Amino acid sequence: MSVSIDAQPQEVETAPRRMRVAVNGLVFRAMLFTMGTIAVAMYWLIPNKNLTWSFAKAQARNLARMLRVRVRIRGLEHLGGGPYMFTPNHQSHFDIAALLGYLPGYNRFAAKKELFAEPVLGAVLRTMGMVPIDRGNPLEAIEMLGQLKADHFSTIIFPEGTRSRDGALLPFKKGPFVAAIHLGVPVVPVVCKGTREVMPPGRYLSILPGEVEIVVLEPIPTTGMTYDDRDRLCQLVRQRIVEELAEGSRSRPAADVRATV
Repeated sequence: MSVSIDAQPQEVETAPRRMRVAVNGLVFRAMLFTMGTIAVAMYWLIPNKNLTWSFAKAQARNLARMLRVRVRIRGLEHLGGGPYMFTPNHQSHFDIAALLGYLPGYNRFAAKKELFAEPVLGAVLRTMGMVPIDRGNPLEAIEMLGQLKADHFSTIIFPEGTRSRDGALLPFKKGPFVAAIHLGVPVVPVVCKGTREVMPPGRYLSILPGEVEIVVLEPIPTTGMTYDDRDRLCQLVRQRIVEELAEGSRSRPAADVRATV
């Protein structure tokens, strides 16, 4: 089943709006480079690594405010102490900033290993303990995820494996669910709404002011599951995300979280 998100009514490209988009693009690039460099320096110079994570999360929220993107989150009542494996849909690069800034905890992202080869981004990913996913060597990634669980960190993995270009939910890869079963951690479906509208595909790093909603769904325990349950778990998580997207619940009132850690 494929679900697409209806695009917002096209707004007139007035001169002030074009200027705002251009300014947002410059702010986005500057924040990524500057804050990433500062976070790397803090990580190596300050013994308390949680301070670096608090800084990174705060800057992700500041970035949203500077870009005039209002992020709302609901469903936090479903979460306890963790650790969890969060499995959000992936509609744009802005998903990462929204999840970093507004999901509670010092979570680690899992990302394809090619991103770790980029000079600045790769340094930030490695320093901040992100997990490279090598599809040719999945056991290495599972070992790293196991260490994160031992350290009581949750992981964020996009099960689609890449961004959706047209808003339709892509097929899910089974790797995250095999890992969750192996580690015995609950899987938390997460739905990102509105990120495609604020960062449209095909417009390189163009950020439009708007609203984003993150919906945290009820965790699915993996205790007692085996490798043979991977398909069922994958289908269950995808179905819950499909149902939330289909509800069109972005218009519902939601708590505006401004200082989540």
